[in-house]
Amino acid sequence: MATIAPATLPADLSAAIVNPQAYGQWADLQDRFRWARDNMPVGLVQAEGYAPFWAITRHEDILAVSKDNARFLNAPKSVVLAPVAVQMLTHMITGGSPHLVRSLVTMDAPEHMDYRKLTQSWFMPKNLGSLEARIREIARASVDQMLATGGTCDFVHEVSALYPLHVVMQILGVPDEDEPLMLKLTQEMFGGEDPDLNRARSIDFTPEQITQFVVDAVRDFEGYFMKLAADRRAKPRDDVASVIANAMIDGAPISDRNAAGYYIIVAAAGHDTTSASTAGAMWALANDPEQFDRIKADRSLLPGLIEEAIRWTTPVQHFMRTAVEDCEIGGQKIAKDDWLMLCYVSGNYDERVFDNPERFDAARGPNRHVAFGAGVHQCLGLHLARLEMRILFDELLDRVDKVELAGTPQRASSTFVGGPKTLPIRFVAR
Repeated sequence: MATIAPATLPADLSAAIVNPQAYGQWADLQDRFRWARDNMPVGLVQAEGYAPFWAITRHEDILAVSKDNARFLNAPKSVVLAPVAVQMLTHMITGGSPHLVRSLVTMDAPEHMDYRKLTQSWFMPKNLGSLEARIREIARASVDQMLATGGTCDFVHEVSALYPLHVVMQILGVPDEDEPLMLKLTQEMFGGEDPDLNRARSIDFTPEQITQFVVDAVRDFEGYFMKLAADRRAKPRDDVASVIANAMIDGAPISDRNAAGYYIIVAAAGHDTTSASTAGAMWALANDPEQFDRIKADRSLLPGLIEEAIRWTTPVQHFMRTAVEDCEIGGQKIAKDDWLMLCYVSGNYDERVFDNPERFDAARGPNRHVAFGAGVHQCLGLHLARLEMRILFDELLDRVDKVELAGTPQRASSTFVGGPKTLPIRFVAR
């Protein structure tokens, strides 16, 4: 590819970066990002319907921006890529906010840390240790369900979409019977661009119509959680729902909008990203029987399997930041108020950091992926995600002797949160 102008990415690459379907065609997208890393690691994206923004594609630059929370903020503009028309619609719906959901990921200091501290202890290793036995019970039940299929199943539908969901809903305090609703709304919110996941199950819609589907899912979430919050204020329990419902910041209760956003980020992001990484691990193992056998025989490799699955899958594919002053990234001048995309999909495949990045290697080390972000906005649930995956694969490897693909897996078509949406496998139980 030849550049159009200094610092401006080629039109076809810019079009791919904003195209949800491109993220479902992973190998081709990685080829495009490789070109960007080698030739224009900080490149201006000019795509029809979108405000110009800078694509940050190298690992070191993504880390630098992620850790510099004074110069690169979350709040001024949308933290998720959206066309101009969708941003205008969001402003209209919210009364002037660039964020459809106001949560930890849209907040900056000092507000961000005030809200993060409300639930942070629930997701730290000390507290999670007390939940390990219960999580193992859930993992065993999930493996039971897989084995009950008789040797062939869609691992996403039978295991990876349901197991992390059940775990996080137990912590949050959502009743078991409401978990199907939580899964449905999460898929509709994060999968609005994918015809197999959005509310209308179609691709023939404008960005504004797709956004309306997402808005409807968010409103359903908000309605559900406001009822849950009212219940927990009246009858508090030992769960995260009660913490959020009764939270106080600077001596005053948090707003309904902030409470709803907190519930949504815990409920949705708390399971969907782990579901994707879990499916990614199984996809890789089904493609590599030698690696499957090696990990089955040596469980000390499980932590490496988990980190590699998170890197290789990269469920959160980007976040946006806004520069608050003139600065420079990777040798490129950035102006105040410029919008930047942290391309985790690219950073986690950067050959400068990861040898042969397309290869899945559970023994890879060090594995300094950026899938959890970095700095003060690092993922709140990273310890839970690692624990869930370690326990599930420990249980699964005890009871499955062989696994292989039984069809062609498919990734979700989404620019923001993605991963396998189907994973047909064939397995031999022990």
